Amino acid sequence: MSANLKYLSLGILVFQTTSLVLTMRYSRTLKEEGPRYLSSTAVVVAELLKIMACILLVYKESKCSLRALNRVLHDEILNKPMETLKLAIPSGIYTLQNNLLYVALSNLDAATYQVTYQLKILTTALFSVSMLSKKLGVYQWLSLVILMTGVAFVQWPSDSQLDSKELSAGSQFVGLMAVLTACFSSGFAGVYFEKILKETKQSVWIRNIQLGFFGSIFGLMGVYIYDGELVSKNGFFQGYNRLTWIVVVLQALGGLVIAAVIKYADNILKGFATSLSIILSTLISYFWLQDFVPTSVSLCHQDGVLWPDLGSLQPPTPWFKGFSCLSP
Repeated sequence: MSANLKYLSLGILVFQTTSLVLTMRYSRTLKEEGPRYLSSTAVVVAELLKIMACILLVYKESKCSLRALNRVLHDEILNKPMETLKLAIPSGIYTLQNNLLYVALSNLDAATYQVTYQLKILTTALFSVSMLSKKLGVYQWLSLVILMTGVAFVQWPSDSQLDSKELSAGSQFVGLMAVLTACFSSGFAGVYFEKILKETKQSVWIRNIQLGFFGSIFGLMGVYIYDGELVSKNGFFQGYNRLTWIVVVLQALGGLVIAAVIKYADNILKGFATSLSIILSTLISYFWLQDFVPTSVSLCHQDGVLWPDLGSLQPPTPWFKGFSCLSP
């Protein structure tokens, strides 16, 4: 049963990651009549959906008893205000990160975004070493260097890019800065959240409820500050359609899927799932969205980014070297 749950959670993670990137990219570049949906409101709605899903999971763990659910929420959240407040920091960072991902995918093709966003592996490693006193081996540091090299190749302009003034709906520089900032925020928030989880015995679903609560507050502040005028003019759900709701649901599902993968699988298998998601995103971005043209450089950088995911604890295998730019 546990083996089935492990592979099921990994399969859902691949589907969620790939689908979110592609649908978000498509929804932000699709030309439609009327106002486009606001990414700030989408982040808030996703947080609210995540809270509702976690409450249902806690309700199930409480043997479907409303009284037991109320007691758990009261004891673990209201009666522990300092523990709850600790989640305000990663929650605010995650909210910023979620908004940045919308900006990134409005300005970068799905394949470039997927690969560049893997720099969060490097930032997570650096924060783990500094905040959790983790030690990395030689091959792990070597994988991170190859990761940085691969991401550098992603941003290396090809001849077709040099001849074109505009590659997408927005500025590639803005998209790059957005995804790099998201990488740093993801690394810090992830390690901070891991530190909190290891220091306490609270359920991961309770922690996600706390994250979602603060995330909703910070998200609403962002809506008021940046999009208050547009909301008052066209409404909170302006531009929402079926595709928008799919994006919101997939984003809400992300945190829950990661928790399930960590519970039933492990980080190495999670790396395989992430790598498969990158490959699928690249193929679909090329054949369906038609906003990514693979070159010899881009194929080379794919290997440089995938190796840290596929085997950061081990040196590259002979078959991998035979089909990559790592081979002599």
